[in-house]
Amino acid sequence: MRVLAKIEENCVACHSCEEACSNLYFKEKNPLKAALRIIEAQNDTDPHHIVTCTQCGQCINACPTLAISQAKNGVVRINKKMCVGCLICVSVCPENAMFFHDDEQEPFKCVACGVCVKNCPTEALYIKTD
Repeated sequence: MRVLAKIEENCVACHSCEEACSNLYFKEKNPLKAALRIIEAQNDTDPHHIVTCTQCGQCINACPTLAISQAKNGVVRINKKMCVGCLICVSVCPENAMFFHDDEQEPFKCVACGVCVKNCPTEALYIKTD
């Protein structure tokens, strides 16, 4: 299985990962269009929280149009041609890692491409394969 893994203690909340992700997939540096999110810590003792898809697949069975499937490498993908934008997948995601933006027709999620890993200056992100 291929999944984006994290070491939250290394995250400095620079948001470089979010910018790289949104730039790759939506051609704009907009953290609200990133397929992962950095939730900044509320105090100096807690680490920042990195929200990303664990590729658990709970969204697959919830999709009424069968637009979501799991590839052989374990990555959960959304077929945009089949998706009707009902957002049921967003509501069932246990990690809150299925995202939606008003500018887009369909939800989006991490596909473990690794662009965020390449842009993280503190190695808080890495690709894990089984």
